[in-house]
Amino acid sequence: QVQLVESGGGLVQAGGSLRLSCVASGIFVSMNTMGWYRQAPGKQRELVASITRRTFLNYAESVKGRFTISRDNAKNTVYLQMNSLKPEDTAVYYCKVEGFDSWGQGTQVTVSS
Repeated sequence: QVQLVESGGGLVQAGGSLRLSCVASGIFVSMNTMGWYRQAPGKQRELVASITRRTFLNYAESVKGRFTISRDNAKNTVYLQMNSLKPEDTAVYYCKVEGFDSWGQGTQVTVSS
């Protein structure tokens, strides 16, 4: 059974930074493509960043140069470092394993202007 637990969200001013964590169980993050998604109120969930088992990184255009996805295989954890945050980054952030229809509870990120 795949379980994903996200944490690290919070309230931050525009221009600030946050680091999100996603601890996985039931799978190895090193052996799967892991993605960070977000869903803002009234909007569809969108892919923000992903990392493949070969460490190929992919980012949405809106976050390129500001967000960095990484993983710690020993901790079976995926991170999303978010810098230069903007109010439009406000959303609930989720991580997901490609090929599994399991979502964590998400973590709220709120960026004030």
